[in-house]
Amino acid sequence: MDPLLIIALVAVGIGASTIGTIFGLGGGIIFIPVLTVVFGLTANQAAAVSLVGIIATSTGAASVYVKNGSTNVRLGLLLEITTSLGAMAGAIIAGYLASWFLLLIFACVLIYSAANMIFRKEKIIADCGEEGDMNFTYVDTKDPIIRRYNVINVKSGLLMCTGAGALSSMTGVGGGAIKVPLMNVHMHVPIKVASATSSYMIGITAFSGAIIFFIQGTLLLDYAAAVAVGALIGSMIGTRIMKMINAGPMRKYFSILLFVIAVIIILEVGGIL
Repeated sequence: MDPLLIIALVAVGIGASTIGTIFGLGGGIIFIPVLTVVFGLTANQAAAVSLVGIIATSTGAASVYVKNGSTNVRLGLLLEITTSLGAMAGAIIAGYLASWFLLLIFACVLIYSAANMIFRKEKIIADCGEEGDMNFTYVDTKDPIIRRYNVINVKSGLLMCTGAGALSSMTGVGGGAIKVPLMNVHMHVPIKVASATSSYMIGITAFSGAIIFFIQGTLLLDYAAAVAVGALIGSMIGTRIMKMINAGPMRKYFSILLFVIAVIIILEVGGIL
């Protein structure tokens, strides 16, 4: 592979992973349009490489979140049972779909993610003093005090995660834009815990889908290796930046960028670009 191409792919990995870590999106939302529009990969090839980049991103970011106690590992592993099955199914289905159709689905995911950033309001979870199998605690670093919360709607959450996993593999996104509001709004998990748990989960989800793409021969190993190196570096940069800035106001501006990318993808699908 051309050294300049390797450097470019590493740079893409660093940039996408840094942004993905800051906003809890995994980086796939940046990987896909860059790999398809700039590097000329097909939707399937881009999705496969993106999933490898997401694995590296999750590895770097999740280690920090698990260490500081923000991640609900038990809940994450439980939801990954159905999410991983959905991811494998999504990767298999993607092999039978046209590249333009996958890109169109991806554009829809971008629009959903952007709208979600603008209009979604965090569900404030009140302290729960009840004891039970799905009762957990986390440390609120703002106070800091130990807060207790109770996870509800577990069965329906498991079912919804199947669809989130399938969509993640088909489009090459991490699925954080779907899992975070699902856990926060539907299952009453505090937003801080939901974001950290999603970062932990997306690596497992991406691995499940990437394995299927590898078996199918879709995964470009040289591209994936370069992107993974950059993504791991980017995740470490992103976790440091998160400690220094308030990402809340930035989400509004980033959502505008997502809308623009979605329009570019749609124009490319329509043959206008």
